Amino acid sequence: MPASQPGTVESTPQKHGAIAGATEVAEPQFHLVAVDSVGQASMLDLLGGTDTQLGSVAPPLHVTSDGRFVFAASANGVQIIDSGVWTWNHGDHSHYYRAEPTMVGTVSGEGAATVATGLLSTAGTTGLFFPSSGSAVLLDNAALSNGTITESLRLDVAPHSGIIAALGEGAVVTEADANGNTARLRAIDAGGRELTTAECPAAAGTITTRVGLVIGCADGAVIATSDGTKPALEHVPYPAEATAPATSFAGRKGRPTVAGLGKDAGVWLLNTRDVSWSWLPTATPVLAAAAVDDEAGHVVVVGSDGTVQVYDGRSNKPISSTAPLMPATLAEPELLGKVDLTVDGERAYVSAPAEGLVFEIAYADGARIARTLTLPTQPVHLVETGR
Repeated sequence: MPASQPGTVESTPQKHGAIAGATEVAEPQFHLVAVDSVGQASMLDLLGGTDTQLGSVAPPLHVTSDGRFVFAASANGVQIIDSGVWTWNHGDHSHYYRAEPTMVGTVSGEGAATVATGLLSTAGTTGLFFPSSGSAVLLDNAALSNGTITESLRLDVAPHSGIIAALGEGAVVTEADANGNTARLRAIDAGGRELTTAECPAAAGTITTRVGLVIGCADGAVIATSDGTKPALEHVPYPAEATAPATSFAGRKGRPTVAGLGKDAGVWLLNTRDVSWSWLPTATPVLAAAAVDDEAGHVVVVGSDGTVQVYDGRSNKPISSTAPLMPATLAEPELLGKVDLTVDGERAYVSAPAEGLVFEIAYADGARIARTLTLPTQPVHLVETGR
Protein backbone atom coordinates (compact mmCIF):
# COMPACT_ATOMS: atom_id res chain seq x y z
CA MET A 1 0.00 0.00 0.00
CA PRO A 2 1.40 3.44 -0.82
CA ALA A 3 2.28 5.55 2.22
CA SER A 4 1.10 8.83 0.73
CA GLN A 5 -1.18 10.32 -1.88
CA PRO A 6 -1.18 13.53 -3.90
CA GLY A 7 -2.15 16.56 -1.85
CA THR A 8 -1.33 15.02 1.53
CA VAL A 9 0.36 16.81 4.39
CA GLU A 10 3.06 15.12 6.44
CA SER A 11 1.86 14.53 9.98
CA THR A 12 3.50 15.59 13.21
CA PRO A 13 4.10 12.65 15.57
CA GLN A 14 1.81 12.47 18.63
CA LYS A 15 -0.43 15.31 17.40
CA HIS A 16 -4.14 14.66 16.82
CA GLY A 17 -3.61 10.92 16.41
CA ALA A 18 -0.56 11.13 14.18
CA ILE A 19 2.46 8.87 14.58
CA ALA A 20 5.94 8.94 13.08
CA GLY A 21 5.93 7.61 9.52
CA ALA A 22 2.24 8.22 8.90
CA THR A 23 0.79 10.68 6.44
CA GLU A 24 -2.20 12.92 7.09
CA VAL A 25 -4.72 12.87 4.25
CA ALA A 26 -7.78 14.89 3.35
CA GLU A 27 -10.51 12.22 3.67
CA PRO A 28 -11.23 8.97 5.51
CA GLN A 29 -9.24 6.02 4.22
CA PHE A 30 -11.93 3.36 4.46
CA HIS A 31 -10.74 -0.21 3.91
CA LEU A 32 -12.25 -3.66 4.36
CA VAL A 33 -10.17 -6.39 6.01
CA ALA A 34 -11.20 -9.99 5.40
CA VAL A 35 -9.82 -13.04 7.20
CA ASP A 36 -10.64 -16.53 5.95
CA SER A 37 -11.17 -19.72 7.94
CA VAL A 38 -7.47 -20.67 7.93
CA GLY A 39 -6.30 -17.18 8.91
CA GLN A 40 -5.23 -15.64 5.60
CA ALA A 41 -5.91 -11.89 5.76
CA SER A 42 -6.29 -9.29 3.04
CA MET A 43 -7.41 -5.69 2.69
CA LEU A 44 -9.36 -3.75 0.05
CA ASP A 45 -9.06 0.03 -0.38
CA LEU A 46 -12.65 1.24 -0.81
CA LEU A 47 -11.50 4.50 -2.39
CA GLY A 48 -8.84 3.32 -4.83
CA GLY A 49 -9.96 -0.28 -5.33
CA THR A 50 -6.51 -1.77 -4.71
CA ASP A 51 -6.07 -4.84 -2.55
CA THR A 52 -3.27 -5.94 -0.26
CA GLN A 53 -2.32 -9.32 1.17
CA LEU A 54 -1.69 -8.87 4.89
CA GLY A 55 -0.27 -12.26 5.83
CA SER A 56 -1.71 -14.95 8.07
CA VAL A 57 -2.87 -15.47 11.63
CA ALA A 58 -3.99 -18.58 13.50
CA PRO A 59 -7.47 -19.68 12.37
CA PRO A 60 -9.63 -17.14 14.22
CA LEU A 61 -12.81 -17.78 16.13
CA HIS A 62 -13.76 -14.12 15.92
CA VAL A 63 -12.24 -10.88 14.63
CA THR A 64 -12.66 -7.36 16.06
CA SER A 65 -11.44 -3.92 15.02
CA ASP A 66 -11.22 -0.45 16.57
CA GLY A 67 -11.16 1.14 13.12
CA ARG A 68 -7.41 0.67 12.69
CA PHE A 69 -6.11 -2.44 14.42
CA VAL A 70 -7.54 -5.88 13.65
CA PHE A 71 -7.66 -8.32 16.58
CA ALA A 72 -7.95 -11.97 15.51
CA ALA A 73 -8.82 -14.18 18.49
CA SER A 74 -8.07 -17.90 18.37
CA ALA A 75 -8.18 -20.51 21.13
CA ASN A 76 -4.59 -19.67 22.10
CA GLY A 77 -4.29 -15.92 21.85
CA VAL A 78 -5.00 -12.73 19.95
CA GLN A 79 -2.96 -11.74 16.90
CA ILE A 80 -2.92 -8.06 15.96
CA ILE A 81 -2.77 -6.55 12.48
CA ASP A 82 -2.23 -2.82 11.93
CA SER A 83 -4.23 -1.92 8.82
CA GLY A 84 -2.31 1.37 8.56
CA VAL A 85 -5.41 3.56 8.18
CA TRP A 86 -7.31 5.40 10.91
CA THR A 87 -9.33 8.45 11.94
CA TRP A 88 -8.72 10.71 14.92
CA ASN A 89 -12.01 12.27 15.99
CA HIS A 90 -11.30 15.76 17.35
CA GLY A 91 -14.83 16.71 18.33
CA ASP A 92 -15.99 19.18 15.69
CA HIS A 93 -13.63 17.76 13.04
CA SER A 94 -11.46 14.73 12.34
CA HIS A 95 -7.95 13.94 11.14
CA TYR A 96 -7.25 11.06 8.75
CA TYR A 97 -4.04 9.04 8.43
CA ARG A 98 -2.46 6.26 6.44
CA ALA A 99 0.75 4.27 6.77
CA GLU A 100 2.05 0.88 5.76
CA PRO A 101 0.03 -2.08 7.10
CA THR A 102 1.98 -4.40 9.39
CA MET A 103 1.60 -7.55 11.45
CA VAL A 104 2.13 -6.34 15.03
CA GLY A 105 2.32 -9.58 17.00
CA THR A 106 0.50 -11.89 19.40
CA VAL A 107 -0.83 -11.78 22.95
CA SER A 108 -0.96 -15.38 24.15
CA GLY A 109 -3.86 -16.58 26.26
CA GLU A 110 -6.24 -19.43 27.04
CA GLY A 111 -9.61 -19.42 25.31
CA ALA A 112 -10.99 -17.13 22.63
CA ALA A 113 -10.57 -13.68 24.13
CA THR A 114 -13.28 -11.05 24.33
CA VAL A 115 -11.82 -7.86 22.82
CA ALA A 116 -13.08 -4.43 23.92
CA THR A 117 -11.90 -1.43 21.90
CA GLY A 118 -12.18 2.31 22.45
CA LEU A 119 -12.75 5.33 20.22
CA LEU A 120 -9.09 6.19 19.52
CA SER A 121 -6.49 3.80 18.15
CA THR A 122 -3.43 5.87 19.13
CA ALA A 123 -4.45 6.65 22.72
CA GLY A 124 -5.95 4.83 25.66
CA THR A 125 -6.08 1.06 25.93
CA THR A 126 -7.66 -2.05 24.43
CA GLY A 127 -9.03 -4.81 26.67
CA LEU A 128 -8.50 -8.55 26.17
CA PHE A 129 -10.20 -11.07 28.49
CA PHE A 130 -9.17 -14.73 28.19
CA PRO A 131 -12.03 -16.87 29.56
CA SER A 132 -10.21 -20.15 30.21
CA SER A 133 -7.51 -18.58 32.40
CA GLY A 134 -9.29 -15.47 33.70
CA SER A 135 -6.49 -13.22 32.46
CA ALA A 136 -7.69 -9.64 31.95
CA VAL A 137 -5.23 -7.53 29.95
CA LEU A 138 -5.08 -3.89 28.91
CA LEU A 139 -2.88 -3.09 25.90
CA ASP A 140 -1.37 0.36 25.46
CA ASN A 141 -2.67 1.79 22.15
CA ALA A 142 0.16 4.33 21.78
CA ALA A 143 2.64 1.45 21.92
CA LEU A 144 0.61 -0.53 19.39
CA SER A 145 0.78 2.48 17.06
CA ASN A 146 4.56 2.18 17.18
CA GLY A 147 4.50 -1.56 16.50
CA THR A 148 5.01 -2.71 20.09
CA ILE A 149 2.73 -4.80 22.28
CA THR A 150 2.86 -3.35 25.81
CA GLU A 151 0.57 -4.48 28.61
CA SER A 152 -0.39 -1.57 30.85
CA LEU A 153 -2.29 -3.90 33.22
CA ARG A 154 -2.80 -7.63 33.70
CA LEU A 155 -5.18 -9.07 36.27
CA ASP A 156 -5.71 -12.74 37.05
CA VAL A 157 -9.30 -13.39 38.15
CA ALA A 158 -11.52 -16.47 38.28
CA PRO A 159 -12.01 -18.00 34.81
CA HIS A 160 -15.33 -17.03 33.23
CA SER A 161 -16.74 -15.53 30.04
CA GLY A 162 -15.66 -12.06 31.04
CA ILE A 163 -14.88 -8.57 29.80
CA ILE A 164 -12.27 -5.94 30.53
CA ALA A 165 -12.85 -2.59 28.84
CA ALA A 166 -11.08 0.74 29.13
CA LEU A 167 -12.66 3.52 31.20
CA GLY A 168 -10.67 6.71 31.71
CA GLU A 169 -7.20 5.82 32.98
CA GLY A 170 -8.49 2.50 34.27
CA ALA A 171 -11.06 -0.06 33.21
CA VAL A 172 -14.22 -1.98 34.00
CA VAL A 173 -13.74 -5.73 34.55
CA THR A 174 -16.32 -8.44 35.16
CA GLU A 175 -16.38 -10.68 38.21
CA ALA A 176 -17.81 -14.18 38.48
CA ASP A 177 -20.00 -15.58 41.23
CA ALA A 178 -19.33 -18.86 43.06
CA ASN A 179 -20.81 -20.81 40.15
CA GLY A 180 -18.56 -19.19 37.55
CA ASN A 181 -21.30 -16.99 36.11
CA THR A 182 -20.60 -13.35 35.33
CA ALA A 183 -22.43 -11.37 38.00
CA ARG A 184 -20.75 -8.04 38.81
CA LEU A 185 -18.73 -5.20 37.32
CA ARG A 186 -15.74 -3.64 39.01
CA ALA A 187 -14.40 -0.23 37.99
CA ILE A 188 -10.66 -0.14 38.64
CA ASP A 189 -7.89 2.42 38.35
CA ALA A 190 -4.75 2.10 36.24
CA GLY A 191 -3.11 -0.03 38.91
CA GLY A 192 -6.04 -2.42 39.33
CA ARG A 193 -7.43 -0.92 42.57
CA GLU A 194 -11.21 -1.24 42.88
CA LEU A 195 -13.06 2.09 42.82
CA THR A 196 -16.73 1.13 42.58
CA THR A 197 -18.95 -1.81 41.61
CA ALA A 198 -22.31 -2.58 40.03
CA GLU A 199 -24.43 -5.70 39.67
CA CYS A 200 -24.59 -7.01 36.09
CA PRO A 201 -25.95 -10.57 35.84
CA ALA A 202 -24.84 -12.52 32.76
CA ALA A 203 -22.72 -9.64 31.44
CA ALA A 204 -22.25 -9.97 27.68
CA GLY A 205 -21.46 -7.55 24.90
CA THR A 206 -19.62 -4.25 25.12
CA ILE A 207 -19.16 -1.13 23.01
CA THR A 208 -17.77 2.36 23.60
CA THR A 209 -19.86 5.31 22.47
CA ARG A 210 -19.24 9.05 22.58
CA VAL A 211 -21.09 9.07 25.91
CA GLY A 212 -19.45 6.16 27.66
CA LEU A 213 -18.75 2.46 27.90
CA VAL A 214 -21.70 0.06 27.49
CA ILE A 215 -21.80 -3.45 28.95
CA GLY A 216 -24.89 -5.59 28.46
CA CYS A 217 -26.57 -7.39 31.38
CA ALA A 218 -29.44 -9.86 31.60
CA ASP A 219 -31.63 -7.13 33.09
CA GLY A 220 -30.48 -4.18 30.95
CA ALA A 221 -27.11 -2.52 30.54
CA VAL A 222 -24.57 -0.56 32.50
CA ILE A 223 -23.25 2.70 31.06
CA ALA A 224 -19.87 3.49 32.59
CA THR A 225 -18.47 7.02 32.55
CA SER A 226 -15.58 8.79 34.23
CA ASP A 227 -14.92 12.45 34.96
CA GLY A 228 -11.22 11.75 35.34
CA THR A 229 -11.36 11.10 39.07
CA LYS A 230 -14.31 8.87 39.91
CA PRO A 231 -16.11 6.40 37.64
CA ALA A 232 -19.88 6.07 37.57
CA LEU A 233 -21.71 2.84 36.70
CA GLU A 234 -25.33 3.59 35.76
CA HIS A 235 -27.77 0.72 35.35
CA VAL A 236 -30.29 1.12 32.51
CA PRO A 237 -33.03 -1.49 33.01
CA TYR A 238 -35.03 -2.96 30.19
CA PRO A 239 -38.70 -1.97 29.90
CA ALA A 240 -41.04 -4.25 31.86
CA GLU A 241 -42.18 -6.03 28.68
CA ALA A 242 -38.63 -6.92 27.62
CA THR A 243 -37.97 -10.25 25.97
CA ALA A 244 -34.52 -11.71 25.17
CA PRO A 245 -31.65 -9.46 26.31
CA ALA A 246 -29.02 -8.08 23.95
CA THR A 247 -25.72 -9.95 24.03
CA SER A 248 -23.82 -7.89 21.45
CA PHE A 249 -23.87 -4.26 20.32
CA ALA A 250 -23.00 -2.49 17.07
CA GLY A 251 -23.25 1.00 15.64
CA ARG A 252 -21.47 3.70 13.70
CA LYS A 253 -18.25 4.45 15.50
CA GLY A 254 -18.52 7.16 18.11
CA ARG A 255 -22.28 7.67 17.91
CA PRO A 256 -24.42 7.53 21.09
CA THR A 257 -27.09 5.08 19.87
CA VAL A 258 -26.21 1.41 19.37
CA ALA A 259 -28.14 -1.67 18.25
CA GLY A 260 -28.30 -4.58 20.64
CA LEU A 261 -28.77 -8.04 19.18
CA GLY A 262 -30.57 -10.77 21.09
CA LYS A 263 -32.45 -13.87 19.90
CA ASP A 264 -35.80 -12.51 18.74
CA ALA A 265 -37.05 -11.01 15.49
CA GLY A 266 -36.17 -7.51 16.56
CA VAL A 267 -33.40 -5.21 17.74
CA TRP A 268 -32.84 -3.33 20.98
CA LEU A 269 -31.76 0.30 20.53
CA LEU A 270 -29.86 1.84 23.42
CA ASN A 271 -29.53 5.62 23.37
CA THR A 272 -26.64 6.28 25.73
CA ARG A 273 -27.23 10.03 25.66
CA ASP A 274 -30.90 9.76 26.68
CA VAL A 275 -30.15 6.67 28.81
CA SER A 276 -33.09 4.79 27.35
CA TRP A 277 -34.00 1.58 25.53
CA SER A 278 -36.43 1.08 22.66
CA TRP A 279 -37.49 -2.09 20.87
CA LEU A 280 -37.44 -2.23 17.07
CA PRO A 281 -39.51 -5.13 15.66
CA THR A 282 -38.11 -6.58 12.42
CA ALA A 283 -39.64 -8.52 9.56
CA THR A 284 -37.44 -11.57 10.18
CA PRO A 285 -35.11 -12.97 12.82
CA VAL A 286 -31.83 -11.04 12.75
CA LEU A 287 -28.31 -12.20 11.87
CA ALA A 288 -26.67 -8.79 12.39
CA ALA A 289 -27.77 -5.23 13.13
CA ALA A 290 -26.13 -1.82 13.51
CA ALA A 291 -27.44 1.65 14.35
CA VAL A 292 -26.19 4.37 12.00
CA ASP A 293 -27.53 7.05 14.38
CA ASP A 294 -27.66 9.71 11.67
CA GLU A 295 -30.25 12.47 11.27
CA ALA A 296 -32.67 10.01 9.68
CA GLY A 297 -32.22 7.43 12.45
CA HIS A 298 -31.25 4.60 10.10
CA VAL A 299 -30.88 1.10 11.53
CA VAL A 300 -29.45 -1.57 9.21
CA VAL A 301 -30.40 -5.22 9.74
CA VAL A 302 -29.35 -8.44 8.03
CA GLY A 303 -32.32 -10.79 8.14
CA SER A 304 -32.22 -14.56 8.48
CA ASP A 305 -33.60 -14.73 4.91
CA GLY A 306 -30.49 -13.00 3.55
CA THR A 307 -32.11 -9.61 3.03
CA VAL A 308 -30.59 -6.33 4.15
CA GLN A 309 -33.36 -4.29 5.78
CA VAL A 310 -33.30 -0.59 6.65
CA TYR A 311 -35.52 0.88 9.39
CA ASP A 312 -36.29 4.27 10.85
CA GLY A 313 -35.16 3.78 14.42
CA ARG A 314 -37.31 6.67 15.66
CA SER A 315 -40.66 5.50 14.28
CA ASN A 316 -39.78 1.77 14.02
CA LYS A 317 -41.08 1.83 10.46
CA PRO A 318 -39.38 -0.22 7.72
CA ILE A 319 -37.88 1.95 4.99
CA SER A 320 -36.46 -0.43 2.42
CA SER A 321 -35.05 -3.89 1.85
CA THR A 322 -32.94 -5.79 -0.64
CA ALA A 323 -33.82 -9.11 -2.17
CA PRO A 324 -32.15 -12.13 -0.51
CA LEU A 325 -28.43 -11.80 -1.20
CA MET A 326 -26.65 -14.90 0.11
CA PRO A 327 -28.33 -18.22 -0.72
CA ALA A 328 -25.09 -20.21 -0.44
CA THR A 329 -24.28 -18.79 2.99
CA LEU A 330 -27.84 -19.42 4.21
CA ALA A 331 -27.49 -23.05 3.12
CA GLU A 332 -24.52 -23.52 5.49
CA PRO A 333 -25.74 -23.05 9.09
CA GLU A 334 -22.19 -22.86 10.47
CA LEU A 335 -21.61 -19.71 8.40
CA LEU A 336 -24.69 -17.82 9.60
CA GLY A 337 -22.83 -16.65 12.69
CA LYS A 338 -20.08 -15.38 10.40
CA VAL A 339 -22.24 -12.86 8.51
CA ASP A 340 -20.67 -9.53 9.42
CA LEU A 341 -22.15 -6.05 9.12
CA THR A 342 -20.36 -2.72 9.48
CA VAL A 343 -21.70 0.79 8.90
CA ASP A 344 -20.15 4.19 8.31
CA GLY A 345 -21.62 7.58 7.50
CA GLU A 346 -22.71 6.60 3.96
CA ARG A 347 -22.55 2.86 3.44
CA ALA A 348 -23.13 -0.49 5.07
CA TYR A 349 -20.97 -3.51 4.25
CA VAL A 350 -22.39 -7.03 4.56
CA SER A 351 -20.32 -10.18 4.13
CA ALA A 352 -21.55 -13.28 2.33
CA PRO A 353 -18.86 -15.81 3.29
CA ALA A 354 -19.97 -18.77 1.15
CA GLU A 355 -20.35 -16.54 -1.92
CA GLY A 356 -16.96 -14.95 -1.19
CA LEU A 357 -18.52 -11.50 -1.59
CA VAL A 358 -19.14 -8.27 0.31
CA PHE A 359 -22.17 -6.15 -0.54
CA GLU A 360 -21.86 -2.38 -0.27
CA ILE A 361 -25.31 -1.04 0.59
CA ALA A 362 -26.39 2.59 0.18
CA TYR A 363 -28.78 2.38 3.12
CA ALA A 364 -30.12 5.94 2.67
CA ASP A 365 -30.91 5.29 -1.00
CA GLY A 366 -33.49 2.54 -0.88
CA ALA A 367 -31.00 -0.11 0.32
CA ARG A 368 -29.42 0.07 -3.12
CA ILE A 369 -26.53 -2.32 -3.77
CA ALA A 370 -23.86 0.22 -4.68
CA ARG A 371 -21.12 -2.36 -5.31
CA THR A 372 -20.47 -6.06 -5.03
CA LEU A 373 -16.90 -6.46 -3.79
CA THR A 374 -14.41 -9.31 -3.86
CA LEU A 375 -11.34 -9.48 -1.64
CA PRO A 376 -8.32 -11.75 -2.14
CA THR A 377 -9.37 -13.83 0.86
CA GLN A 378 -12.81 -15.27 1.65
CA PRO A 379 -14.63 -12.93 4.08
CA VAL A 380 -15.36 -15.46 6.78
CA HIS A 381 -14.56 -12.55 9.10
CA LEU A 382 -14.95 -8.93 7.95
CA VAL A 383 -14.16 -5.57 9.56
CA GLU A 384 -13.90 -2.01 8.28
CA THR A 385 -10.86 0.15 9.05
CA GLY A 386 -10.01 3.79 8.46
CA ARG A 387 -12.88 4.77 10.78
